[in-house]
Amino acid sequence: MLSILGFSMIAVFMYLIMSKRLSALVAIMLVPIIFGVIGGFFTELGPMMQEGVEGIASTAIMILFAILYFGIMIDSGLFDPLISKILKIVKGDPLKIVVGTAILSMTVALDGDGTTTYIITVSALLPLYKRLGMNKIILATVAMLSMGVMNMTPWGGASAMAMASLNLDASELFLPMIPVMGFGLIWVLAVAFILGKGERKRLGVVEIQHDHTNSEANSELAATTVSRDYRRPKLVWFNFILTIVLMASLIIDFMSLTILFMIAFAIALLVNYPDLKDQQDRIAVHSKNALAVVSIVIAAGIFTGIMSGTKMIDAMAITLVSFIPESFGPFLPVIVAYASAPFTFFMSNNAFYFGVLPIIAQAADAYGISAAEIGRASLIGQPIHVLSPLVAAAHLLIGLVGTDFGDLQRFAVKWALGTVTVMTIAAIILGVI
Repeated sequence: MLSILGFSMIAVFMYLIMSKRLSALVAIMLVPIIFGVIGGFFTELGPMMQEGVEGIASTAIMILFAILYFGIMIDSGLFDPLISKILKIVKGDPLKIVVGTAILSMTVALDGDGTTTYIITVSALLPLYKRLGMNKIILATVAMLSMGVMNMTPWGGASAMAMASLNLDASELFLPMIPVMGFGLIWVLAVAFILGKGERKRLGVVEIQHDHTNSEANSELAATTVSRDYRRPKLVWFNFILTIVLMASLIIDFMSLTILFMIAFAIALLVNYPDLKDQQDRIAVHSKNALAVVSIVIAAGIFTGIMSGTKMIDAMAITLVSFIPESFGPFLPVIVAYASAPFTFFMSNNAFYFGVLPIIAQAADAYGISAAEIGRASLIGQPIHVLSPLVAAAHLLIGLVGTDFGDLQRFAVKWALGTVTVMTIAAIILGVI
């Protein structure tokens, strides 16, 4: 009965958010409460929910300060020199322009926000694509491929949801994935080289005036991102060193990621915007994006707390294991790596990571496969996820570039599937899955 109750709860949850009857934030809290009451756990729900929320509090705080930190870096103009340098180097060479697109989008995507990544990348480089007559779908494809890999960061959404649903911390789930992401980024650069070489062959190298193109791109960038009043060009080196130290500290893992981002944010805010009014303005600008991500992570504590406390997840896993052939058990991580691509394409990340992943992880436990391993595997499908029409940022990108969604998907899907394959192979070789 618990198994039936659990699967019914997942089905209702997924239906409500995919049909847009309820927001994911509301559904992830109310649906498990209703099914917990139906299951006869009314008097026990309070402690279950409390335990679930407490279990993911640290992850939610880390994500909050990571989003605020990278928001401050973008506002202060940390990436402006990179944009100018790329525009100066690429000039009229289509090959260099496409590779520059990859480098810029990868760097900006560090903040884990697709909207910001697409706005900055397209605003900086679309004038070049237009002027040379280059295929704008290539610009959108390369930006999406970069975002597909960088979306695996804990503050990007997918990892945060996986950590929340499986009750893992970043050192267990994300840190082992860093080298795998590295291979994914190398693949994106390789794809950019191939596509750029094709454009160079088609168009040749065109001599253009750097100053005109650069000013045009920068004017669009200024109009679509942040007022120049908040740029801090004299602090670029300080911000760069601070970010490098932060990234190195994350990899060394000598301190909690939550504490590292809190400290880094405090330093960045104080140094770049010592005036209290400026600090309040910068926090307010990024609070909407931060609230959208953090609120769903905290709310997921209710979902996971009830799923675990009522033992529904255990009953569902037993049922699922009974349907998996014995010979398939050891290969579950690889199966999950590939299955996460269509799962997260046809349903939202919320539905997959909170509805499907915990069941798979519990089932994998019967074969001696850890939840962390399944969680890592589940992230590998993100390059396909970013192509989904369910992703709001994808629609923004389509609008900025001025192309058709179907054309972009047909062009980009084979390259995105290549990213998934490369990262899966790398994860197996490195022992990550």
